[in-house]
Amino acid sequence: MAARTSATRPLKQPWLLLTLAFFALQAAGQAFAPSPIAEHVATEFSQCKHFFPAGLPPIVPKAPLQRELCFNGFAVLHSGQTKTPVFVAEHLDRAVLQQGRNIQRSDHFYAEARLPSDERAEVGDYRNSGYSRGHMAPAGDMGSVEGKAQSFSLANMAPQDVELNNGAWNDIEQATRKYVQRAQGGVYVFTGPVYSSAPQTIGRSGVHVPQFFYKLVYDPSTGRSWAHWQPNEPRRKVSAPISYEELVRRTGIEFVPR
Repeated sequence: MAARTSATRPLKQPWLLLTLAFFALQAAGQAFAPSPIAEHVATEFSQCKHFFPAGLPPIVPKAPLQRELCFNGFAVLHSGQTKTPVFVAEHLDRAVLQQGRNIQRSDHFYAEARLPSDERAEVGDYRNSGYSRGHMAPAGDMGSVEGKAQSFSLANMAPQDVELNNGAWNDIEQATRKYVQRAQGGVYVFTGPVYSSAPQTIGRSGVHVPQFFYKLVYDPSTGRSWAHWQPNEPRRKVSAPISYEELVRRTGIEFVPR
């Protein structure tokens, strides 16, 4: 599917802006609080709304160079500033995971040709950087050959500490799949990076290195949701989950618009 540029459509729900502002004001003086005056926009994802609860994609802080990409097994809001995702969305169920069990990974990483060359990461950016190419939508979630291959697009990657990638983050991905296999229906998963005010970069493209990673799990059949918030550093132990409301406060993103 062709890349879709994120629409900068002002919110028509002023109460939602007030809610986000309230979270920000409540957390004044704390890290990761979104600005109470930040403008927010609704994403569209017109070609792949099925990855989002009730077909409603997230509402995000307005930023330049954000583009929407639809893949077979996931959707990406990509930032041409960081050369990484803003978020990656998946809709998983037991059948999808079962279909993918016997499909081998391609392990072929590639630059996303649908993105302008000055807005994307290149394979060489990660070489000798000391960081892994960290999947946001993991290959293990994909239920088709095409989906697994597409998960190796660099539009789905962010620089991730090697030990974290092989340790706690891998544990989080496996725990998410185990929950999906037990769930009564489809489960929505949002994953992405969060940056410091002055992030390190790697490669000639200047790919930003995240300070944290998050993974939100939302089960509409039960109304339950929780989020993992993991520092991008060598750590084997999985951090304690945080609430949906806390994740919204830290990222400024309304992942499940009401």
